Formats: sequence, structure tokens, C-alpha cells
Amino acid sequence: MNPLYHQAKFINSSPHLKDTPADLGKEIAFAGRSNAGKSSAINTLTRQRGLARISKTPGRTQMLNFFEITEQQRFVDLPGYGYAKVPIAVKLKWHELMETYLTKRKSLCAIVLVMDVRHPLTEFDWQMVEWCQHTQLPLHILLTKADKLTYGAAKNTLLQVEKQLQEVNFPLTIQLFSALKKTGVDEVHHALNQLFKGEE
Repeated sequence: MNPLYHQAKFINSSPHLKDTPADLGKEIAFAGRSNAGKSSAINTLTRQRGLARISKTPGRTQMLNFFEITEQQRFVDLPGYGYAKVPIAVKLKWHELMETYLTKRKSLCAIVLVMDVRHPLTEFDWQMVEWCQHTQLPLHILLTKADKLTYGAAKNTLLQVEKQLQEVNFPLTIQLFSALKKTGVDEVHHALNQLFKGEE
């Protein structure tokens, strides 16, 4: 358990890169499908139920949401992709915002890719994995909602996903996670510590 993350506080929501906090220090961005459990993961890791807004309607995160961990460390909740029932024009706007952030943000030091353990490695997930490989940006994968499967089935999925990702030939870490049961929290905290330090 790392109490540092429990001090997290919301900074702002930015619809454009020009509205974001100063591009200093280090940021870890949380990416994933709209219904994969990004906001729940952030809330669980910070022990703050209402820090990242959770909605029963996938796609609620429509901007870049910034959270301060320390003066030099931040989390960023990226717009969810792939699922939300919104107009194409809005989806394109989200895509452009994410792409601009991912390519231009100097303080971005790592990605935490959140996938529902029951539906891992969608086309969008692969795009993010390949982008991290291309840019050599460290990647940690959370297979969320592990409580929805038996331990054996969840472990099986973890092994299958690890096997599929071997072909990427890029150093990444992956684990099971459940916001509901608080499974894997210490493991994520350890991974975040390493990512902020810039270690494998």
C-alpha cells in the first residue's frame, strides 16, 4: 500500500492541450475502452471514491482529466474509446485530443492500459500497445473486473494475453485487477512507483 497515491487531488479537465497543466514533471496516463473501468481503477488506487467520475453511461470521460499526486507527479484519465454512443464527430474530436496529447506531451512517462478481463485486446487496445512499442513508452496493463470471473478463469486469461503480447517484443507488465475486491492494488502501486522513477 502506498499512501502517497491517497493524497491525489483533481486539478482540471481540459478539452484542448492548451488548457492542460504546465508540461513539467511526470505524468502517467490511463487509457482504455469506455467501459473497461478506468475511473474505478483510479478511485481505488487513490482510495477516493469520487475522485474520477464514474458513470453508468460509458464514454463520460470526454476530456483529459488531470490529478495531482505530488507537485511533480500526475495521473491523466484519457477519454475512453470504442464504446460510447456518441456522434461520429464527437468521437473524432476525442481521437484528435488523445492523439495530440500522446504525441506532444513531454511529461508523459508511461501508459496504464485498462482492459476488461472478459474482453481483452480489442482493436483499440492493440493500437495503444503498438503505439507504446513504436514510441518506446513504458506500458503497464490492468485486466480489470477480475472479480467477474473465477480465479482460475481470470488467471487463464492473464496467461493467454501474456502469450499474445509476446509477439510485440516490447517490455511491458501486466496483471489482474479488481476495483470491487481491491485485488492487485499493491501490485499496481509498485508498478506506478517504477514507472514514475523511469525503471523497468
